[in-house]
Amino acid sequence: MNRNISLLGLQWGDEGKGKVVDNLAKDLDAAVRYQGGHNAGHTLIVNGKKIVFHLLPSAICHENIKCFIGRGVVVSLEALFAEIDEAQEVLGNIENRLRISSACSLIQPYHILLDQLREKSNNLTKIGTTGRGIGTSYEDKVGRRSIRVADLYNEEKLKDKLTQSLEFYNSVFEHSFSSPKIDINELFDLNLEQADKLKPYVGNVIEELRELQNNDKKILYEGAQGALLDISLGTYPFVTSSNLIGGIPSGAGISPSDIDYTIGITKAYTTRVGEGPFPTELFDEMGSYLAETGGEVGATTGRPRRCGWLDGFLLKNMVKLSGVDGLCLTKIDVLDNLQKIKIADDYKNCQSQEEIIETMDLEEVTPSYLELDGWLEPTAGKTSYDDLDDNAKAFVEKIEEISGVPVIMISTGPKREDTIIRKNI
Repeated sequence: MNRNISLLGLQWGDEGKGKVVDNLAKDLDAAVRYQGGHNAGHTLIVNGKKIVFHLLPSAICHENIKCFIGRGVVVSLEALFAEIDEAQEVLGNIENRLRISSACSLIQPYHILLDQLREKSNNLTKIGTTGRGIGTSYEDKVGRRSIRVADLYNEEKLKDKLTQSLEFYNSVFEHSFSSPKIDINELFDLNLEQADKLKPYVGNVIEELRELQNNDKKILYEGAQGALLDISLGTYPFVTSSNLIGGIPSGAGISPSDIDYTIGITKAYTTRVGEGPFPTELFDEMGSYLAETGGEVGATTGRPRRCGWLDGFLLKNMVKLSGVDGLCLTKIDVLDNLQKIKIADDYKNCQSQEEIIETMDLEEVTPSYLELDGWLEPTAGKTSYDDLDDNAKAFVEKIEEISGVPVIMISTGPKREDTIIRKNI
């Protein structure tokens, strides 16, 4: 039996990870967020109420699952507290089921301000960030300047580190953006206030995960965003600021060899929020149809998602880079009623495939498409693979052929029960 499972999106995020976690939850003992920040967004329906989780693992909805936020996550305490409060209105008290690593780096007000000022600047490349301070917080982490959770409980150290940070940030605000300075005393008091509220949730995540592993518990490692946004392997510079691919060991504090099975998630088509290249993007009525039928609005940003055909070329390579063992295919029902469906299987470009994957420079590529017949019978609400139309099966099997791995789960609608399980993990 697989005890340590990795779950990650293989596109530019918004692949439907929340629903997949919900389907896996009955067999899980623990779930871990290991990278990113509150720029993630997992939408779930709990007791008839829509909840969007940004920092909390989606599995927090299930009373039997203990949830962890690992050291690789950058944490906005304001966002975290708001999310905990909202979750507890629906789920009850979660204090005993949530642990946050004392090694997590904290997003401070100066990170948010700098992020927003940069995006508004006419002199800098717009990345299309969420403006929530994620990237700037990671910059401090790499620069060894982070305020970490543990620092909140050493007042002298906290004051000293905040003072040093503001010496830098206030200079940037004043001279580069003509923006007001942040007051050190107000910032210090804010951090102390947050420290008291956070304390019941702080723990030693590495130790607790080891104990769970030693007792043969089933643990899910839940990635945020999507593989194509990985800082090292994605469409740089239009990426997030963390490593989704391969980020579990450092972000959660486990050995790379601990992962038993990796599940990759892909939509039956492709979406993207924000700036950056998108080879299969559709600007015609079909693109509008996918957006409207699929309800494509970002859970975190509220921005409309750009839509296009499934990019099989990128999918295949993200599967290889991520070590995916099986695929979850979501939103196949959005393609119901289409006469023809396309999948990009290659690019028409002077560069070789190897060169494209090395640089992820997709600005000038032109996709080459396979065209498949649509299906006569709708997939919406189906729970058995045998009940799918032959053309829908052919679509699934073509994805398996291109990706090189089996499709183990198919989502046929927004509800939990709208799911085809082809393999239990």
